[in-house]
Amino acid sequence: MIRDPRSRLRLLCVLAFAAAAVSCTTLQPQPENMSLHFLTLPAQPRPALAVREVVIEVAPPRAWPGFDTPQMAYVRRPYELEYFAMSRWVDTPSRMLAPLLVRALEQSGRFRTVVQAPSGVAATYRLDVEIARLLQDFSTRPSRIEVVLRVQITDVATKRVIATRMFEDIEEAPSENPAGGVAAANAALRRVLERLADFCAESTLR
Repeated sequence: MIRDPRSRLRLLCVLAFAAAAVSCTTLQPQPENMSLHFLTLPAQPRPALAVREVVIEVAPPRAWPGFDTPQMAYVRRPYELEYFAMSRWVDTPSRMLAPLLVRALEQSGRFRTVVQAPSGVAATYRLDVEIARLLQDFSTRPSRIEVVLRVQITDVATKRVIATRMFEDIEEAPSENPAGGVAAANAALRRVLERLADFCAESTLR
């Protein structure tokens, strides 16, 4: 028997904490058959273009409300966002997008250096990208993926925004499930990133 009141109080706190932890684990079980998916960009030969002395820095992408989560979004009715229960992204789409932006700009062959922030390299321009929409739309048949990115380019030296644009693409899903949506998302994203790289090159001409 524990006679010291302080020792008894510490023991009660430990037991209460353990009970709370068990309760949370019971209420929020982790699905065993969760499918994890990722965004990707296929490697392409770098074109033999005249490389300009421009260093472009890719800032950490952000996402609009509803899309800053590993949960995979879809809609069946207008203005009602839902998420798949057994399928998720391996990370938030914004985090997956960062290295893909770097690869797309490098593969364009237009820039001397492309860096991902934070970086110690002195950049000429900064690229900010927001995911405005990334979802599978089941209100149509076949379902389709919508990818919308908002892009902003800033002159680092003057801190002046020199260009902004919204990029949008739609791709029909090859199957009516999350895997079909992922395949369509990667196809649409590839086209968006190609146009985005061209936009960056045109906007940073001096």
